[in-house]
Amino acid sequence: MTLGLLNPTCTSRKVQAAIDHLALSAESNSRGAVFTRREVVDFVLDLAGYTEDQPLHEKRLLEPSFGGGDFLFPVIERLLNVWRRARPNGAALDELGNAIRAVELHHDTFRSTHAAVVALLKREGIAANAATALASLWLSQGDFLLTPLEGEFDFVAGNPPYVRQELIPALLLTEYRSRYQTMYDRADIYIPFIERSLSVLSDGGTLGFICADRWMKNRYGGPLRSLVAERFHLKIYVDMVDTPAFHSDVSAYPAITVISREAPGTTRIAHRPAIDRATLTTLADLLCAQTLPKEIGQVRELAKVTNGAEPWLLESSDQTALIRRLESCFPLLEDVGCKVGIGVATGADKEFIGDFDALDVEPERKVPLVTTKDIMSGEVKWRGQGVINPFADLGGLVDLDEYPRLRRYLEARREVIGARHCAQKAPANWYRTIDRITPALAQRPKLLIPDIKGEAHIVFEDGRLYPHHNLYYVTSEDWDLRALQALLLSAVTRLFIATYSTKMRGGFLRFQAQYLRRIRIPRWADVPEPLRRELAEAAIKRDVQTCNRAVFKLYSLTHEERSALGGDGE
Repeated sequence: MTLGLLNPTCTSRKVQAAIDHLALSAESNSRGAVFTRREVVDFVLDLAGYTEDQPLHEKRLLEPSFGGGDFLFPVIERLLNVWRRARPNGAALDELGNAIRAVELHHDTFRSTHAAVVALLKREGIAANAATALASLWLSQGDFLLTPLEGEFDFVAGNPPYVRQELIPALLLTEYRSRYQTMYDRADIYIPFIERSLSVLSDGGTLGFICADRWMKNRYGGPLRSLVAERFHLKIYVDMVDTPAFHSDVSAYPAITVISREAPGTTRIAHRPAIDRATLTTLADLLCAQTLPKEIGQVRELAKVTNGAEPWLLESSDQTALIRRLESCFPLLEDVGCKVGIGVATGADKEFIGDFDALDVEPERKVPLVTTKDIMSGEVKWRGQGVINPFADLGGLVDLDEYPRLRRYLEARREVIGARHCAQKAPANWYRTIDRITPALAQRPKLLIPDIKGEAHIVFEDGRLYPHHNLYYVTSEDWDLRALQALLLSAVTRLFIATYSTKMRGGFLRFQAQYLRRIRIPRWADVPEPLRRELAEAAIKRDVQTCNRAVFKLYSLTHEERSALGGDGE
């Protein structure tokens, strides 16, 4: 397994043009700029070991995306303080020129921060010429993923950019994929930033990043998780969900990870600290202590957090042990006759969806639709919506000549429908919905599950409605759906989702298909008849504690395992 390139080759003119386009962008969100609070920056540097009790002037630090200098200025201040004590009569340019390397893509940001660094150095008593020369040695303008770097680094620290693939020019994305093995699936740009940063660490070197936590559990983070598991030590993880770590709000709050190039070991974990200097300083001391005091509850130590490409389990040790036991004893949800899916995406809901009775098309060309608004109460209360179905039962699209009302309806909306990406890609199929509609699904009883919820919201639908794309659904050939509803409403399911899903602002969880498919359940044939009835009755009552009691029996949970889930159902 390779680790990315230390000295990428020269880029083509077209790739360079794509880089320049991003570098000149005036919009901060197009280049992933998010600004970190000073007390959080100091916390990350402390955790990474870039502290003033170390000979920082003899070390090298890399900042991959320095932006306005959130990390850079504190790094310089620490470096100068250490250097002055150790070398009161030293020459800054000669002795510190190799101490920092920092890269920034955006031209205007680079120029303003370069000037601010020069000004800082001059305020610190360094001569103007030396200050300018030192800043020019430290700072470079370019694409971190393609910029040549010399040598290795003792520290890498920062807040890598958050840029979705859709915002990256296609040529540049292809170039990244050719260089970085971790650019997998829908990976955000911070993924190869982490890969390259790890690749330039010296033996014993440490990376300290604050960035989105999605890669620790999502599909696209698999190759990077595998890389960390094989070559590095995940030393520290701090969950920053619902903390004001940045100067602006972000919908999926981040985590701080400290990863070192050394043999794997235990991981120290903390969750959601208060963002004030005293709290973070105390917490940093605890997380970095030689021995963790047993009476301290805010920091935990877990072994074997990394496990190949598997998602990282970062919950409490007793909850992790329960998950591992259930995974070893029971099959996956989809291995016991259940199927998880997601409802239909149209690409133009206003055109394809409307009042079912008012949709002026042939009756067989529309299907009654259920949305999240229909199930808010915990039961289905259909508001009368329907979706146009342009698909033939045997496959492919229907011939519009055979459906004059459908043709008239679609042609009246062709400007919007035809402008969608899927229509532009295949003009002859301009009137298809993004997802195929299979009317038989509407006629199947199913459980409906909204994506983002604080708790499980599992609603039984008896087989009349087709799910919208903001709903996941579960059907089953074997399991009684009411009994399955009780299981999915239980604390056991919440533990699976909380363990494997990314958390959103406010502590909300993602009840997505990829996480639902990780749930382990017994085979229906192995569930005793009295327990089948107990599960179904609990679901009909929509009483979570009653569901828990039945589900805890189903899994034969011990007293300790029930306690790990909060004790509900005792």
